[in-house]
Amino acid sequence: MSTLPAGLAKLILPFAGLFSKRVFQSVQVLLAGAILSTGKRTVTSALRIMGLGQERHFQTYHRVLNRATWSSLAVSRILLQLPVARLCARGAARLRSGRHD
Repeated sequence: MSTLPAGLAKLILPFAGLFSKRVFQSVQVLLAGAILSTGKRTVTSALRIMGLGQERHFQTYHRVLNRATWSSLAVSRILLQLPVARLCARGAARLRSGRHD
């Protein structure tokens, strides 16, 4: 079950392979909560804004950041590749159309 709108879910799909399926579900909840939160973007505020303030397994979401096995280097590599790929695709389209602006 995805908690994100289709457009945002499509953007984070490249990151799915970096996490186990269960952890990625938690990542999606935390991402949506962080986007919607105002003020400090903590795990607690993200869960509250997502309606999970009374979740029985509240600590599970905290473990995503401190215990789950994932590589911040791999995440940053994907974060860099996404805009570069998009810019390169736009540049190639401009070159094909004869535009060089």
